[in-house]
Amino acid sequence: MKVYPIFLNNLKGRECVLFGGNHEAERKVAGLLECEAAVTVFSETVTDPLRDWAEEGLITWIPRWYQPGDLSGAFLAIVAITDHEATKPIWAEAEREQVLFNAMDDVPHCNFVAGSVVEQGPLTLSISTSGCAPALSVRLRQEFEQRFGPEYGHFLNVMKTLRPLMPVHFSEFDQRRSKWYEIVDSEMLHLMREEKEKAACELLKDILGFSEGVCMRQDGTCACN
Repeated sequence: MKVYPIFLNNLKGRECVLFGGNHEAERKVAGLLECEAAVTVFSETVTDPLRDWAEEGLITWIPRWYQPGDLSGAFLAIVAITDHEATKPIWAEAEREQVLFNAMDDVPHCNFVAGSVVEQGPLTLSISTSGCAPALSVRLRQEFEQRFGPEYGHFLNVMKTLRPLMPVHFSEFDQRRSKWYEIVDSEMLHLMREEKEKAACELLKDILGFSEGVCMRQDGTCACN
């Protein structure tokens, strides 16, 4: 199976449907809620967190299994249990309604697959073995979780604060591109990993040639001060 790698965005308010109320469904719902999707869960029973989210009005819980028409208006649907026979009619409706569809451990009944994911703030790494060896995806995720620590999330948040400043100080695209690569190729990430925030801040300011608006701390203050 050849896959086309893609990340979904603009899920805010989009109808996303989950079938199953287990811990796998809980994990997937949590990710969709982070993207502000409108989530409906169909399952006779659900985990305590799913029940709490329903009571808080964060999701809609319908305590039954699939019925024809449940995918009407849906953008995305996920079956969070492994039951090929139960999945078949849901898959058929998803195909008719042109809904993005994933069924756990049932690749023939999917038009997208979800890779093993590593997240550090804005950094998202998704790993897929194209269905050949999911266990390897898990091991690679565990390895990447060690390799890409929280300093990557911090680094990217700092880069985000720089984006509106760069055109002000470097009017030419080639100048900005050169500076971005100089930052990425510098020792800045290493210094942040070693929690040498002040040294990382000073290095960043040396590369940029300006200090106004350069923030290194999560509260928006400069680590050099």
